[in-house]
Amino acid sequence: MTVQTFYKEEGDKLVITRAQNVGAIVDRNKALSNEGFTGRPDARVVASIPPVVIEHYCNVKGITLHQWMTDPEVRRRFLNDPDYADLRIWKGKV
Repeated sequence: MTVQTFYKEEGDKLVITRAQNVGAIVDRNKALSNEGFTGRPDARVVASIPPVVIEHYCNVKGITLHQWMTDPEVRRRFLNDPDYADLRIWKGKV
């Protein structure tokens, strides 16, 4: 689950790419969901999200990590986004 960082020059720009194989995390989340390990109604285990995915989401949406960390609506939109459903453990609407 190591994050790899790649650097490449494209003309006068430096392009930084970060990658991580998150398949094991997705498999674990599916297993936890299938086993019913979703916590209690007042304390749900909603998801397990690798930091590289949060970084990607922030870059794609044009938001800062500070916004991710401090704005519950930003995280709610992420958790309800079907593109990231494989990271969910509890499948209810957040």
